[in-house]
Amino acid sequence: MRYRYLLFVFYLCFVTATGQISDFARLEYKVLPRGNSNFGYSRARAAVNYPIELKNSNYLLLGLDYSNIEMSFDPEIAKFNTDIIQDFQMLEFNLAYIKKLKNDWRLGVRFTPGFSSNLGSKITFEDAIFAGDVVFINDKRDDTTINKPYRLIVGVSYSQNRGISFPLPFISYYRKFHPKWSYNLGVPKSNLQYHISKKSRLKLVTELDGFTANIQEGLPVNNEEDLAKKINVSLILGGLRYEFKIKDHLELFCNFSGVLMETAELRNKDNDKVSTVDKKNTIYFGTGIRIKK
Repeated sequence: MRYRYLLFVFYLCFVTATGQISDFARLEYKVLPRGNSNFGYSRARAAVNYPIELKNSNYLLLGLDYSNIEMSFDPEIAKFNTDIIQDFQMLEFNLAYIKKLKNDWRLGVRFTPGFSSNLGSKITFEDAIFAGDVVFINDKRDDTTINKPYRLIVGVSYSQNRGISFPLPFISYYRKFHPKWSYNLGVPKSNLQYHISKKSRLKLVTELDGFTANIQEGLPVNNEEDLAKKINVSLILGGLRYEFKIKDHLELFCNFSGVLMETAELRNKDNDKVSTVDKKNTIYFGTGIRIKK
């Protein structure tokens, strides 16, 4: 049990601050059905990134990432007023710089300020969230001189939205080892891909999802003995993902996943847990469309 807990914490540490840097635009809808659990939620998300080419093949990237999250709770919950935390808004601004280095390496630096809140009143500094990444990228996926194309990303990542107060390492390794097969090892996502055709592929995926948001004015819990100031939902998912290329850079995707592990907590201003809800969710759905590099 101890090792399962350590693995869970390890995965929680690696939430991406925004959509992947290769996505120029994305529309996405995800659902965690309540089922036999005390809670569930749906998330509608829209993101756009605009690349600006600079000198010497360097790039500046500007972007926005917006999410609307609607929670659903068992009406028999009496520990707190669920009406206060049924709707959350998240907005993040992307500012990234990609610099070409020697030996086919690139440096990527990203700063992501924003807010995440139930917006019960005006936005305050308590709603603010900040994230940042510094990574080194060696991308050989399109190199025709090597037999097995690969991509390696190493660096550090920080995000207040994940509920961890310090930077964490980021590692991702991709390799295509067969004309029909490839894999990606790392966090927050790992997958094994089967390339059905030039237009479609099937993936066996493990990944992390969830969110952290501020509760404006706070939420009394435990017979009003404590005041919850944040909500944190974190999921480890495992399942299948299907991707279909509609045009050269336009792609449709669908996910069907099982919930491997999860947390759903209310936290005080010091980020300590003050309440939780019964967690028996078993399935997770997602679909969307994106414009990618």
